[in-house]
Amino acid sequence: MAEDWKNVLSTYILQQNQDEVDYRLRGGPTVVTDLDYLMRRGERKARMAKWYEEREASPLRSETKAKLVSEPVETADEVEVDLQLHRKIYYNKAGVKHREERLDQQRLLLVRSGADWVIETVTQKVPERSPVLAGAFPNSGLPGDSPRKADKRGPYLNRDVLGTGGVPKGPIYRREDAVKYADDWWDGFNPEFAGFEVDCTNYISQCLFAGGAPINYTGKRESGWWYKGYVGSQESWSYSWAVAGSLERYLSTSRSALRAISVDRPEQLELGDVIIYDWDGDGAYQHSTIVTAFDAGGMPLVNAHTVSSRHRYWDYKDSYAWTEKTKYRFFHIADRF
Repeated sequence: MAEDWKNVLSTYILQQNQDEVDYRLRGGPTVVTDLDYLMRRGERKARMAKWYEEREASPLRSETKAKLVSEPVETADEVEVDLQLHRKIYYNKAGVKHREERLDQQRLLLVRSGADWVIETVTQKVPERSPVLAGAFPNSGLPGDSPRKADKRGPYLNRDVLGTGGVPKGPIYRREDAVKYADDWWDGFNPEFAGFEVDCTNYISQCLFAGGAPINYTGKRESGWWYKGYVGSQESWSYSWAVAGSLERYLSTSRSALRAISVDRPEQLELGDVIIYDWDGDGAYQHSTIVTAFDAGGMPLVNAHTVSSRHRYWDYKDSYAWTEKTKYRFFHIADRF
């Protein structure tokens, strides 16, 4: 009997994969009866079709691999599953093929309907909308955490390095090193750092430090930009290190150590620069990304955590967190500190 709901789950994953690049009317039966989800999905597909048209790009294909984050919770007539969907999306821009990747998470409730199984509820997790840390937790059980050998990663950061009080590695921002770190750890977590459910800004700060951005240690969580990890059982890092809104305020005002200037357009950004997102346009910034590449039209592609993403188009209109009110801050990190 378990095979019955697993077959429905497999069909759903295939449909998810198709929906990333094919926005036509779907014929035939659906395995999802969640009307709220179907409405949102239809609206998103229409928005995605318009988004590609505006970018003068065209989707080519999608590859989606799914895995269960935890053991399904099963009864005779219901099954609840937590899914991680690793998506690779290929698209064409000006004759150049691009690939972006991201890790989405969903919770599904499958129920028996007569002799069949259907997906009654789809909960799309949207962690990018969380403006604050949701708490640290061990890396070993984290969805998307993929341990790798340290000698293949680099530069390798640790608490001892960060605990020196913030001696800068050099006067020049090494953009290529920041990007390398961002690409090395986009879908995993450096085990020498605390990991968070809302990890986007913690990840961006590590990338900046890997590029040579100097620590500004004040010992006060509400000021400076610094990290010491856990000292005893106490969290010891500045809010600007780990909270998007605090990093936005720090980059807007800092005149020493890590510095940046705000620019008006994404085209003005370079590798290793930072974009910070306010989904509701109310001044509360909730998400951070780092520029790691450019598409064939010269527009930034970004990496991020929380919903782990690699070489994703900068405006995030494909995100479930995006709204028509979304505002952006574009920060060009100083070339010298």
